[in-house]
Amino acid sequence: MSVSIRLSRQGAKKNPNYLIVATSSRGKRDGACLENLGQYFPKAKTAKEKLKVNLEAVNAWLAKGAKPTQTVGQLLKTLAE
Repeated sequence: MSVSIRLSRQGAKKNPNYLIVATSSRGKRDGACLENLGQYFPKAKTAKEKLKVNLEAVNAWLAKGAKPTQTVGQLLKTLAE
């Protein structure tokens, strides 16, 4: 089973927030996940409030061979800076 780290949409209409999850690459976008790794709030005012991630869990999944989607990869890159 191939595992990907991707966004799962939550929130209300015109007020999205996303969960960063580790899930099967074949599963639905908002389907069952293996582990919740963090949250992304695109409409937050400050950069610090936009992204909350458990980096230890993300690094553990990456070490196991999970592949982040392009969007999640960009978000994680902003944390490294």
